[in-house]
Amino acid sequence: MPFRIAMLGTGEFALPSFQAIADSPHQVVGLVTQPDRLDAKGRVHLNVMKEFAVSRGIPVLQPTNINLEESLSQLRSLNADLFMVAAYGQILSADVIGVPSRGCYNLHASLLPKYRGAAPIQYAVWKGEQETGVSIFKIEPKLDAGPILATMTTPIGPRETAGELEIRMADLVAPTTLQFLDDLEYGRLTGTLQDKSLVTKAPKLKKEFGAIDWTQTVRQIDCQVRAMQPWPMPYSFLKIAGRPTLRVLILEVTPQPLPDTSDQPAGTVLHNDGKSLRVKCADGSCQIDRIQPVGKRPMAIAEFLRGYPAVVGSRFELIE
Repeated sequence: MPFRIAMLGTGEFALPSFQAIADSPHQVVGLVTQPDRLDAKGRVHLNVMKEFAVSRGIPVLQPTNINLEESLSQLRSLNADLFMVAAYGQILSADVIGVPSRGCYNLHASLLPKYRGAAPIQYAVWKGEQETGVSIFKIEPKLDAGPILATMTTPIGPRETAGELEIRMADLVAPTTLQFLDDLEYGRLTGTLQDKSLVTKAPKLKKEFGAIDWTQTVRQIDCQVRAMQPWPMPYSFLKIAGRPTLRVLILEVTPQPLPDTSDQPAGTVLHNDGKSLRVKCADGSCQIDRIQPVGKRPMAIAEFLRGYPAVVGSRFELIE
């Protein structure tokens, strides 16, 4: 018998699976999503999950705190068999977990037990993983610690940003979600306990995580640049003699791992021919391909150099 399902989710990662469930024989009895918030211009930020639910006539709940008694009462009124959770944004109490008769299940964007926490996709890219995926697990009171019931894996592209990877993974996991529900319905699932010795954490990102330390290896810098997009964005401070310090977003780099024999400090511009720019790192140099001065649009490095001729010897630095 198809399930009565309530979806708990907010971000775009959850949308394809939500749409797939809504189009399946299962009945979506409600969406629980974060409260509306305003953008920098005072407009209500677009919530794609809410927008889709409204278009389908699915009831929407937006509790400020899902664990309060008032919220629990609303959740119970949905009479859901199970909750599917994906990028919801609030930690569920034991009382919330106990509401649906068949349990709560999370679509977590990592291969657990690696990268438990709020930013698993970003950390997988940041730490240089070659592959990642999604783990569907039964939610228990301890964060991301329940038995794994289904997985989907995918390689991480060598030039892929965290934002690009998230969009691609969101589409890939939707069929896995439907297969999981079928297997749950017909009793074909066997949970796998997570190996506690392999647990790593992926806590919420902070704005300062985008600051590039040029004393890292070229591989570390490349991974950081890709991991910090679309937020908090990778940035550095360019210091050119005779000009004010310029804060720039470093949007794309190409690692140049060949050792550099110069005695210049990390962050120094080693090469600038008007078309390309290389910056010294711990074990070589990074070629900067795309850049964005704060307040300007993104641009190829050749265009940037026409307005900001970063001469050899200028410096990209961690702090202003």
